Amino acid sequence: MTDVLTQPRPIRLKGRSFLALALTPELPFEDWLVRLDDLAARSAGFFLRRPVVLDVDGLDIEKAELRELVSQLNARNVRVMGIEGARSSLLGADMPPAMTDGRPAGDIEAPVAEERTEKAGKAKKTEKAEQPAESIVVPASPPPMQAVPSMVVARPIRSGQSIFFPEGDVTIIGSVASGAEIVAGGSIHVYGPLRGRAMAGTMGNASARIFCRKLEAELIAIDGFYKTADDMEPDLRGKPVQIWLEGEAIKAATLG
Repeated sequence: MTDVLTQPRPIRLKGRSFLALALTPELPFEDWLVRLDDLAARSAGFFLRRPVVLDVDGLDIEKAELRELVSQLNARNVRVMGIEGARSSLLGADMPPAMTDGRPAGDIEAPVAEERTEKAGKAKKTEKAEQPAESIVVPASPPPMQAVPSMVVARPIRSGQSIFFPEGDVTIIGSVASGAEIVAGGSIHVYGPLRGRAMAGTMGNASARIFCRKLEAELIAIDGFYKTADDMEPDLRGKPVQIWLEGEAIKAATLG
């Protein structure tokens, strides 16, 4: 009996996925860091307490250059939890670990009710599938429509709070305070003032939109393309607005 009581309990290991930002630096790193500093300066706390994956796939760099880049990011309070696309020779015991299981946004289809995507990924442009040149075969009886997943939050989102829903649309019945954040794989609807950050289409959905009753946002983004408060048109501030993406340009217009 004593032996049974004194045996150590086994350690439980669980698999779990989390949503992280994927930064894709460009050469030369000095110029890219200047642009990163500009983003951080215009959207205070953008990287605060946010896990980041560094994607260096395709970059012709040396180990010392990668180590210096990680050091520069750490100095800016950008927490690099892992590095993706790096050769094994570039990494060491003093570097973040290699990440090999990230799912590119371009490989993810439009979400449907039966499928749930991982809470990870990158905001990259999705490639349009080639349409067949021949005639399209129409089934005798059309399949039933599948509902797109959505989340409805019937309360205001306070400063410091975050809503993550990469599976589909997010609707906020209330306001989004400054310092709050909404991240959605689909579109974002805010039935109140939007003062925090809103990032739609984060799983590669370039057709996602952002709707709000009163635009006072710190940052808006669709499919990885963003605008900070300083970049937004002054005549749209405080008005009901819809925001969408055309190519690589974010467009906005008043509602009604």
